Amino acid sequence: MLIKIMLLFLGAMALLAMVAKAVLPKVSSARGRCPACGRPKIGPGPCPCGKH
Repeated sequence: MLIKIMLLFLGAMALLAMVAKAVLPKVSSARGRCPACGRPKIGPGPCPCGKH
């Protein structure tokens, strides 16, 4: 019985994740990252790599 409840919960979470991924707007994963090295940029200054 407990296994059925856990499987139902996991199925509901997977369904919720699929619906949310389809409905919510796409968010760029590169936002706030340096295009040259991929490091997260903190603050308005240039990247520590010196390329951007």
